[in-house]
Amino acid sequence: MGRRSSRDWAVDSAMFLLAAVFGLFLAYIRVRSSALPDPAWLFQADQVTGVLGCAALWLRRRWPVALAVALIAASCYAELVAGAMLAALFTVAVHRPAKIALAVFSLSLLSATGYNLLRPEPDAPPELILAFGITLQAAAVGWGLFVQHRRRLVESLRERAARAETEANLRAEQAQLHAREAIAREMHDVLGHRLSLLSVHAGALEYRPDAAPEDVARAAKVIRESSHQALQDLREVIGVLRAPDGELPQPTLADLAQLVAESGRAGMRVELHEEVGGRVPETVGRTAYRIVQEGLTNARKHSPGSTVDVRVSGSAADGLTAEVRNTSTTTPPEAGAPGRGLAGLAERVALAGGRLEYGPATTDGWRLKAWLPWPP
Repeated sequence: MGRRSSRDWAVDSAMFLLAAVFGLFLAYIRVRSSALPDPAWLFQADQVTGVLGCAALWLRRRWPVALAVALIAASCYAELVAGAMLAALFTVAVHRPAKIALAVFSLSLLSATGYNLLRPEPDAPPELILAFGITLQAAAVGWGLFVQHRRRLVESLRERAARAETEANLRAEQAQLHAREAIAREMHDVLGHRLSLLSVHAGALEYRPDAAPEDVARAAKVIRESSHQALQDLREVIGVLRAPDGELPQPTLADLAQLVAESGRAGMRVELHEEVGGRVPETVGRTAYRIVQEGLTNARKHSPGSTVDVRVSGSAADGLTAEVRNTSTTTPPEAGAPGRGLAGLAERVALAGGRLEYGPATTDGWRLKAWLPWPP
């Protein structure tokens, strides 16, 4: 067992206090009702056992099963150790497999039955006392199994999210690599074309030294312009190939207006409505930008000529909502089975901890809507 964290100390302290309070409550009821066990020394032994059981709870993380079995055995005759025994049952259910937890729970049922036989209550039916004890023990074990299942579920979701994020990064890197290769090939062709112009005009000046001044000036101008443009193209190629992933320009929520304006210049009828209170975190803003971009792309592809309404609203308390809606009654092909664009967008939104909805609008047209959390 490693060192306890602050959370572990808090939980262990709470377990100890609850078990102690439970034991003190039972002792108070015994003293007040004057229903002390006979012989009298049994009550003193019960108290000592209860104190030792509560103190032993500080070892519950190191030996949960052994401690639970020992406390179950003590609960056959000791009433005040019941709180510590319930805490031990809960610990076993949280930290051990369900089979072990159910086996320990079965021993606790035998212990409850043995307690009723050894120390029957004169003023209460034994069936009621037994049912009450079994209910408490079942509640402790059931709660522990629920906590264990929830922890495993959260851990699996975190692993899946981390794996999905890694796969998404790999796909993005591969796509970026392919794009860079395509740009490099294209720019190679461009540079080859410009350098061939330089070679032709320079060769003409070399083999025709008696050319007219106008021809020489024209050739020199072409050489100068081609050289300048070739240098510009070369700088762009080097800039694209050398730029690491973290330094590549990334869109933000502030670029939405430019994105909508570009769509407008392409012939789309787009209206943008922004009601955002506060500064949006970069990751959230970039995800919202990609959502709107995908919505505009689908509208332009599947519903040409439609009117598109883009709405982005939210605050730090409510999160950020991005919605793209068009008025066309045409149903995109992705309505039945999401295409790669919407599937990738759903993964991006899921990694951000948000929700994505898409489908036919309530009135007409198509709607793409996402909610994103706004971390502090």
